[in-house]
Amino acid sequence: MAFEVLKHSENSVSDISAVSAESSAAVDSRTAAAESSAAADVSAVSADSRVNLAEKIDETEGFSIREISDDLFDRMRAGNTYKKECIVPREDLRYLVVLHKDKEGNTHRGEMVVHKRIAEDVLEIFKKLYDADYPIERMTLPDNYMADDETVMRDNNSSCFNFRFISHTKKISKHGLGMAVDINPLYNPYHKTVKNADGTTEEVTEPATGKDYLDRTRDFDYKINKNDLCCKLFIEKGFEWGGDWSDRKDYQHFELPTAITEKYAEAYTKE
Repeated sequence: MAFEVLKHSENSVSDISAVSAESSAAVDSRTAAAESSAAADVSAVSADSRVNLAEKIDETEGFSIREISDDLFDRMRAGNTYKKECIVPREDLRYLVVLHKDKEGNTHRGEMVVHKRIAEDVLEIFKKLYDADYPIERMTLPDNYMADDETVMRDNNSSCFNFRFISHTKKISKHGLGMAVDINPLYNPYHKTVKNADGTTEEVTEPATGKDYLDRTRDFDYKINKNDLCCKLFIEKGFEWGGDWSDRKDYQHFELPTAITEKYAEAYTKE
């Protein structure tokens, strides 16, 4: 897949619609405060999702937050991230355009769809990562891979929104809400030991090609660890890191606390 290398400049993107300037406060990682914040946010989900907000674009720096244009929405439906059963309103999603650098220091234009609740925080994180020359290999929409997670991860593509319910439920996943972000997933895989009904166990690694990177004592490009700048910036904004989990490890994954995301999931389910 070809990606354009920029000389620290930004070309205009054709699918600009009205752009959100909705303020997104930093999330308090403590559960009680998060629940309070979530309750306040969700009370306005239906009302403010349809408000045309002021433009917030800084094309000179190459970073912007945009509403989902008609052309982009068609692309998301054709590429299967916005599935027929999707109950997250289009108006509650935002399109980020950012600059990022690969490990060789080349600059690329990246794109990501996120929930408006995290749009400004995530844009700020990517600005700081770019300024620090933090390497992100690839960032394009999962629609370019027909929303197939395994393929997205094998290509080391960083992404966020991809609508789905949690298996065997009607509960929206955090990626389905656009409130979870995966960074450099090939080199920061998901891993869990699963116990089968017959008592045997099996190792699950996603992507399957990421097994070589489960040994976190090794040094390699695009690796995320606790002291990593990317990890620190997401945690500062109230995200949880999957590398901290004890029952499984998801080194690529940053998500808002469940106390917040469940409020949105419930609100959308009731609409």
